[in-house]
Amino acid sequence: MKHITKSLMAGAIAATLAVPAVAQEINLKMATIAPGTSAYLTMTTMATMVNQALDDVNIQVDATGAATQHMVEVANGNLDMSMTSPTVYNFMKSGTVMYSQLPNAAELAENLSLVFWFPLGNYHFLVYEDSGIETMEDFAGKRVFLGPPGGGAYAAAVTAVRLMGGLEVGEDYDDVNASWSSSVQGFQDRQFDVLATTGIPPYPLVEQLALTSTLRLIGLSKEEFDANQPFQDFITNTDGEEIGIIPAGVYGDNVVNTEDVYTLGADVGVAARTDLDEDLVYRITKAYWEALEKEKENTPWMKGITLEGAVKAAAGMRLHPGAQRYYEEGG
Repeated sequence: MKHITKSLMAGAIAATLAVPAVAQEINLKMATIAPGTSAYLTMTTMATMVNQALDDVNIQVDATGAATQHMVEVANGNLDMSMTSPTVYNFMKSGTVMYSQLPNAAELAENLSLVFWFPLGNYHFLVYEDSGIETMEDFAGKRVFLGPPGGGAYAAAVTAVRLMGGLEVGEDYDDVNASWSSSVQGFQDRQFDVLATTGIPPYPLVEQLALTSTLRLIGLSKEEFDANQPFQDFITNTDGEEIGIIPAGVYGDNVVNTEDVYTLGADVGVAARTDLDEDLVYRITKAYWEALEKEKENTPWMKGITLEGAVKAAAGMRLHPGAQRYYEEGG
């Protein structure tokens, strides 16, 4: 009996040694901004594609809070990845604006590295067609949501309204203090007059709103844009900002614009801890881009996310070594 027991034990040990060890799952924490935003859509889609492609990686996404704080959490090692933006990264690196009270802001910026940039999209300034608002000058005396105060999108939108419409926040129009998610419901309930949101046309949020309401996009015509040198200078001289053109007809008949709308466009990105394992970030980057090309076939708004745009220089933010290795391999 003892001999049999030893034989069974030997067989069990041999079988165990013959089975490949199961890789331990790597759980990563990533933060983005509220559901409904193009950043949320891009980053949650990224997490889903990577989780499906890599058996040993599980990216968990949290969509609460602001990117400005998320970047601090990544730099401190409390998060692994988050949304970033060239403008906000510059503020952190220089210890200015929202980071002016953070003594080690410049040091924290060193522990943020880029995985890729992607288009946040175009600023859509939306009004109801029956509101009587047809130009940005008509925002005067109105209640306007431009993004959660203190965020990079809010600062850019305030500047855009000043340069395109000649209006100052708090003086010429009332600023609505709300989150991204609550602002959509507030607009639908007509609690305020103007909703600013950002996305790559055709942006699903705008498509959804246009299913039940007749809307108008507020911006500039091509002729007005060409004549507006201050707005052009802002775009040229600001990292991460660009011309945003919303094509006429992209949202169907319930968005009444018959000409292209010229507005502000912006890029944001995915940042990772600089000390996150190089090989891990390489595999994540590779899995994402390989899956993305297939995803674009069924997801029109993702066609604007390109490898060329992913690595363009902005704000002096260095690529994570793992991401850099993938891009260099691809030329």
